[in-house]
Formats: sequence, structure tokens, C-alpha cells
Amino acid sequence: MNIRPQLEDLRLFCVVVRNRSFAETARELGISKAVVSKRIALLETAVQETLFHRTTRNVLLTAQGEIVHQWAQRILEDVDLMGEAISLEKAAPGGLLRICSSTGFGRSRLAPALSELARRFPLLEIQVELLDRPVDLIDEGFQLDIRIGQVREGNVIKRRIARNRRVLCASPAYLAQYGMPQSLQDLKAHRCIPIRERDQDFGRWELDGPEGRVAIKISGPLSANNGEIVRQWAIDGHGIILRSTWDIHREIETGVLVPVLPQYFQQADVWAVYPSRLSVSAKLKVCVEFLEQWFEQTGM
Repeated sequence: MNIRPQLEDLRLFCVVVRNRSFAETARELGISKAVVSKRIALLETAVQETLFHRTTRNVLLTAQGEIVHQWAQRILEDVDLMGEAISLEKAAPGGLLRICSSTGFGRSRLAPALSELARRFPLLEIQVELLDRPVDLIDEGFQLDIRIGQVREGNVIKRRIARNRRVLCASPAYLAQYGMPQSLQDLKAHRCIPIRERDQDFGRWELDGPEGRVAIKISGPLSANNGEIVRQWAIDGHGIILRSTWDIHREIETGVLVPVLPQYFQQADVWAVYPSRLSVSAKLKVCVEFLEQWFEQTGM
């Protein structure tokens, strides 16, 4: 008997691929590990291929599994888009929306916006992950990345939803001890606090100023991969940081942090980034347009 793959088994298969674990998938979906194993076995029977290499720690796709995964993603996206197209006349988009962003921005700016989005559109199921590393939207199963700074991928659609700059600043205590830099070259002799976060080059700041774009190598005894940690270290007097205006504007206004070389900045706008295949998604359109309006009204 010719058994065809079932849509729900394809969905479960994609979750297993993302989690690389039957047990983690079972926890996420609220089912038993035995059910996960049984449904993957049914899918393997349907496609007549072994989809995973199984180890004691995780599961990895076979070559045939890679092919099935690519097609499963396309099939499931098309099914979801078909459902959205059918319900476009209803002014109430719904369904799962997986969103990622960086930790600091996600916690302080994105979370309040999504809270209001969920209140206005109760049929949306919103899942958010905060990650301070580069993200592969397609491989990791995200539909939307709210990103600050450069968008380097060529296979995605990007839409600017807010303007933002990164600026140099330090605490009054640090500047009293080490002096105010008078030029970018002076930064080489200062304690700078670099950050490994998404688009930022570690140990190198690229800034726009009166003479155009300039790159400067920086160093210091402290570094981190989290913007909130770096900001606090600057407040504590440990060095000079390059941070987004949305993150440090209150500290600058109150004098907790002081601008350094204010004629220099790094453009770091906020972008909505999503796979090109989802450009017609109603729920994605509603979310992106809402976020753009929200950030404009709240002033980020």
C-alpha cells in the first residue's frame, strides 16, 4: 500500500530538525517521546528513506533527510499561506508567528510591542526567542527577525521599521581618570569595551564622521556578547562603549554616561527581516506594519 506523508507528521519532523532531539520536541509539543518516534517512523515509511542519524545525545539529518526537510518547509509554508489567503477577508490574522531578536532590544523594546500586538490580534500565536548571535531564518524555522544594524543575507526581504544610531559614550568617572579622547586615534590608548553581538565586528569599530567612514581597532580588558552587560560596565567606569541610542539615551540625558566624540556615529537602523517566500503572509504583514507604527509612536 502506498502511504503518503501526512502534513502534521511533516510539521513534527521540522520541529525535530530544529531541536535536534526527540525528547526536546516531545516537551515542546506536549506529547510523549514515544509518539514522536512513532510519527517519525511513519514518515520514514511513507518516504521510504531513513531521515535521521540517531545518537545518544541528538539526531542529525541524513542526506535524504535534508532533501525531505527542504521540501517539507516549502509544503508547510504553502499550506499556511493558502490558509491565510482564504481568510484574508477576515480582519483577524491568526496562526503561529516565530520571531527572534537580540536580547537587549527584545526585552526592553520588542516585548512591550508584541504584548500590544497579541492583545489586538488574539488569534496570533507568537513565539519569541532572544539570541545574541547570527540567525539563519530558514534553517532555524523563524518567520521574522527584528534586527539592529546590517542585513548581509541576499535571500531575505528587509524593511526598515525604525531609525537608530550607535554612539560612543563613557562614565564621568572614567573620563575624569583617563581623559576625554580628542580624535578617533586616541581610542587606541583608551579602555574600550567591545561586544560580540549580531552584526558587530569584534575589536573593530566602523564609524561615520566628518571625513566619511573610518574603521578603528579598539581593545580593553573587558568584553562581552551582551549589550546590557557592556552598558553596565560603562556605567561602572570601566571604559568607552559603542551603543545604540535607544539603549543609552536615558543615561546620557541624566549624565550617567557622557557622549564621546559626538561627531562620529554608526548607523544601526532596526529592520524587519523575513524569508522572501513569506512576502505575501498576512500575519507577517500585520506584525511588521504594527511594529513600524509602534516604534514611530513610542519614539523607540
